[in-house]
Amino acid sequence: MTTHPSLASAIETDLALQHSPLLRATLHTLRYIEANGPIALTPSKALKRYFVEWAAGAFEWPHFTADDLYAVNKVLNEHDFPPLVVLHDLLIATKLARHYKGHLALTNKGRTFAKEPDRLWHLLTAQILWHTDHGRYMRRPDQFDGDWRVILNIINFEAHDGATDDKIYAAILGVSEEQAKRDYILTAILYCYVLRPLAWAGLLAEVRTGTGFGMEHIYVKTPLWSWS
Repeated sequence: MTTHPSLASAIETDLALQHSPLLRATLHTLRYIEANGPIALTPSKALKRYFVEWAAGAFEWPHFTADDLYAVNKVLNEHDFPPLVVLHDLLIATKLARHYKGHLALTNKGRTFAKEPDRLWHLLTAQILWHTDHGRYMRRPDQFDGDWRVILNIINFEAHDGATDDKIYAAILGVSEEQAKRDYILTAILYCYVLRPLAWAGLLAEVRTGTGFGMEHIYVKTPLWSWS
């Protein structure tokens, strides 16, 4: 059966809103600015605390909820909320917003894309996967030079029914899981450049089990994987 284009778009939008914390947070931010005006910035051009605190509650970002964040921070600044740091950079890079007179202001492009979540999701996903230097968010500015086509094929197979991050790293690196666990630098690069962006975009779902050093991170493809 052939799906009508408008129906396909509606289905995709629903899936993106359901599975992509990045899309939901971006829409919250764009609509916040539309309703309340530009967001004030600190002298270092970080978003001011009043918005960070609002975003922590409104975004309900998996593993970075307000409860999660306040469990380790008495007050919240932008750098205490890693997804917001990346989101801020994405808004500027995609020209959905801009810095203007000490504020983060909405652009005409941002107003347009706020009304078209499906197009917005594609824009954000392309930006966070293919055009973002994630090394700037790491303790050391390592670069990623892997073959995305090969890596996505591996993840497509490994994460079909769910796989731990160590199993995925091992498959990508062509080593045992024990060897992958010992290669902290390469696995950190793969996490920051591959698994985390795929999860934040909504192509993978991350499930955490256990606590402390015994915690496992399991990744499984979402229905969005077939739409990308």
